Amino acid sequence: MTRFLVFALMAASLLCAQQRPAETPAAAPPAVVPPAVVPPAAVAPPADAGPEAIVQKLFDSMAARDALAAKDLFVPDADLVSLGAKGQANRMPLLDFLKVLGSGKAEWKERIWNATVLVHGPIAVVWAPYDFHLKGDFTHCGYDSISLLKTAAGWKITYISDTRETDGCVNPLGPPTH
Repeated sequence: MTRFLVFALMAASLLCAQQRPAETPAAAPPAVVPPAVVPPAAVAPPADAGPEAIVQKLFDSMAARDALAAKDLFVPDADLVSLGAKGQANRMPLLDFLKVLGSGKAEWKERIWNATVLVHGPIAVVWAPYDFHLKGDFTHCGYDSISLLKTAAGWKITYISDTRETDGCVNPLGPPTH
C-alpha cells in the first residue's frame, strides 16, 4: 500500500508539473511593411537575401573597394565578361576582378534600376540597365546580366556579363549622391 501511495504522489506531481497556464489570446499580427527597393549600403542583406539584394551588396562592396566582401558573393570560378562599344568581348576571371577592386582607392559607383529578376528554384538572373561612375564622374552605362545560383550558403553570383556604352545613357535616378 505504501508503494501505491508513493507512486500515486509521484504521478500526481508529474501531472501538475506538465499542466500549462491558460493561453492568452494571440497578439495581432505585425503590420506588413513593404521591403525597400534597394537595401541601404550600411545594412548587409540577411543570409536568405534574394538575388537582387546580393547584386546590391556587390555594388556596395565595389563602392567600398572591399574585395573580401565582394569575394563572398561569388562562386569560386565566376567570370565577368564585358562587351565593349566596338563589339569586343573582354573576359576577366573573378580573381583578377578582386585584385583590381582591392588595389584601387578611387570610388566606384554602379547603380541599376528597373531590374528584371527571374528565379526558378535555385537559379536566377538579374537583368537591368546600369550606369557607372568613377571618382564621382560618369564613365559609361549599359545593361548588366548577372547569373546566380542558390547554394547552401545562399545566393552566389556565377557570371556577370555587361555592355559598356557611352552614348544614349539616361538614368532616371539622376546624378549619384555621395
